[in-house]
Amino acid sequence: MAILLGIVAIIVVLGLAFLMSNDKRNINYKGIGIMLVLQLLTTWFMFTTEIGQFIINKISAGFNKLIEFGTEGVNFVVGGFVVEEGGVFFFNVLLLIIFFATILSVLTYLKILPPIIKYLGGLISKITGLPKVESFNAVNSIFFGQSEALIAIRTQFHHLNDNRLYIVSASAMGSVSASIVGAYLQMLPPEYVLVALPLNMFSALMVASIIAPVRVPKEKDIVDIKDVTNDKSIFEAMGNGALEGGKIALIVAAMLIAFIASLELVNWLIQLVFAGITLQEILGYILSPIGILMGISPGEVVQAGSVMGTKIVTNEFVAMLDFQPMIADMSEKTVGIVSVFLTSFANFSSIGIIAGTVKGIDSEKAVSVSGFGLKLLVGATLASILSATIVGLFL
Repeated sequence: MAILLGIVAIIVVLGLAFLMSNDKRNINYKGIGIMLVLQLLTTWFMFTTEIGQFIINKISAGFNKLIEFGTEGVNFVVGGFVVEEGGVFFFNVLLLIIFFATILSVLTYLKILPPIIKYLGGLISKITGLPKVESFNAVNSIFFGQSEALIAIRTQFHHLNDNRLYIVSASAMGSVSASIVGAYLQMLPPEYVLVALPLNMFSALMVASIIAPVRVPKEKDIVDIKDVTNDKSIFEAMGNGALEGGKIALIVAAMLIAFIASLELVNWLIQLVFAGITLQEILGYILSPIGILMGISPGEVVQAGSVMGTKIVTNEFVAMLDFQPMIADMSEKTVGIVSVFLTSFANFSSIGIIAGTVKGIDSEKAVSVSGFGLKLLVGATLASILSATIVGLFL
């Protein structure tokens, strides 16, 4: 029964994307089918085989070791502060983003990451038939944030029509950056965060390719990675990476302050009319039907739906903080489904981030992004539902 509901959820997600499609005749059904099979094989391999479990454990151990190194740096700077429980999050979670951003910057300067990303993107393009730029951007979005991923393909922007622009924007919104993964791993079970990275990449491409199909001539299907960094030395790369990481940490902290405070304000206003009711509970009931299809048990679906809804209207960090106290009391299947759903940038605030980034690259194309902003969020949310449903099939 659970598998049947999961299949129905996949059909519903892809069906809704089909209804939103602006060019149904040119949908690449073969590529979408291949990516769906790759998702199922990836999840099966990582969750049901000894080798897959070994890989997850080793990657998780590697991230934990990096977190230890990052913690040493954080403790050196803030170790003298006496903080209460509510203030630990910024020091012990967000500041680690600085270290991870520094590592990514150095790996980019050393020309280790760009060729890997280009090769993987080219492989996906060859297997699925999707254009190279879109495939490159999908892989790039796993490592870098929304803004950085789009900036990396800025030289190709003049080739992008509205449909191609939708796909690269959806990939940026549907994924998460490696610089923030370390923070996620301290709030959610590592195995679900790690499996969400490749699943979300494929889900974002699948849903976006249905909503905005593209056919690109070979002569225009080129990826240029020559100017991915302007750093002149490894020390400059470290410095710029640290500054970028610090900026991200402060932005996340500022957004948390704004969203959590706003959420409390909204709940206070709601309770003036409906005593004891919160926005989270309302969202939980709204998302309950799709939650049941995804594989969440009826007894947990309202709580799980409230967390998922909170992520959409605020951001993933706010939702993860709400979800943390619930994890111990929920079934493993619900924890896995919700964790994968939360591991993406699909929320309202991302629309502004992507539109602002595109405006900095090409002001004319920013108008297009603003025009399909809500459609972008719906598509990215459908992608998150798809990834979470796939994981639920194997739990």
